[in-house]
Amino acid sequence: MALQCGIVGLPNVGKSTLFNCLSSAKAQAANFPFCTIEPNVGVITVPDERLGKLAELVHPGRIVPATVEIVDIAGLVKGASKGEGLGNKFLANIRETDAIIHVLRCFDDGNVTHVDGSVNPVRDKEIIDTELQLKDLETIESRIQKVQKMATTGGDKEAKLTYGVLLKYKEALEQGKSARTVEFDTKDEQTAAKNLFLLTSKPVLYVCNVDEGSAVKGNHYVDEVREAVKDENAEILVIAAKTEADIAELETYEDRQMFLEEVGLEESGVNRLVKTAFHMLNLETFITAGEMEVKAWTYKKGWKAPQCAGVIHTDFEKGFIRTEVIKYEDYIHYGSEAAVREAGKLNVEGKDYVVQDGDIMHFRFNV
Repeated sequence: MALQCGIVGLPNVGKSTLFNCLSSAKAQAANFPFCTIEPNVGVITVPDERLGKLAELVHPGRIVPATVEIVDIAGLVKGASKGEGLGNKFLANIRETDAIIHVLRCFDDGNVTHVDGSVNPVRDKEIIDTELQLKDLETIESRIQKVQKMATTGGDKEAKLTYGVLLKYKEALEQGKSARTVEFDTKDEQTAAKNLFLLTSKPVLYVCNVDEGSAVKGNHYVDEVREAVKDENAEILVIAAKTEADIAELETYEDRQMFLEEVGLEESGVNRLVKTAFHMLNLETFITAGEMEVKAWTYKKGWKAPQCAGVIHTDFEKGFIRTEVIKYEDYIHYGSEAAVREAGKLNVEGKDYVVQDGDIMHFRFNV
């Protein structure tokens, strides 16, 4: 399941530095606009302490964690919706992603040029929001022209439904609000809205890039961002990208943990970002555990057992019979699959079972 998060922001806010921390694929981090022209794609491991604990009991040949793709996209400037700078390329790249990681500069540094001459993360946020909203409004108005006649004079129910959704979006966008702020009451409306693939309907994580001294508690810039996005359906994460880059250079886990303790952090910002991005995409993992491997498999929250079986192989879903499920806590408590069985804690579930995050599963199928 190759789902992508796109890292966006104005030039020189720390996007590529953050991407370099996340991925072994090194984007060029330079102090001038548009140093990232082609989107860099990194396949990032999702930190999951459960896999290591299971491996201590199972002793597998390998551990395979879940992954998510992170795309470092060229910096955007005013006028991108009209093709200014690398606007058209930026908008095409971001349209292909499933969620947005919006990096905001929340630090002062005279050695790092700001494209607008001063540090103001709320203004920076609004520049990108406006460009994306203008592009979405252009999309909406084009769609309205196509369905308006069918919706208002004909008996096309689907056109009427779509038209109503388009008008709701148009009203919000004209007020300077993003599409993600619009709520729909029915499943049909929600489906029609999703099928429009609007840029500002994507889930967003605002990453406040701060100096090392602000990594734990943030600063006044972060407070301003929190106030600005309080009515959005969005999350905020505080990260000191330069500090994360220093941590990433350390070779051993012990050295990295010692560095984190000195800064006052329990967990690296990179780990927190990847976990947040994973859940922002509405993803969870089930686990298979055996002598060959302990592996995390990615699925959409709310999926039932046959759909999850299909993640491993399409034949598993086609021929699904049942699944044996062990809760992660029970496996750790009893120490082995055999002990779990003996304690009566292994459950046999059918096609209607909704898989839960961390379930350890063994599928039975026949094709």
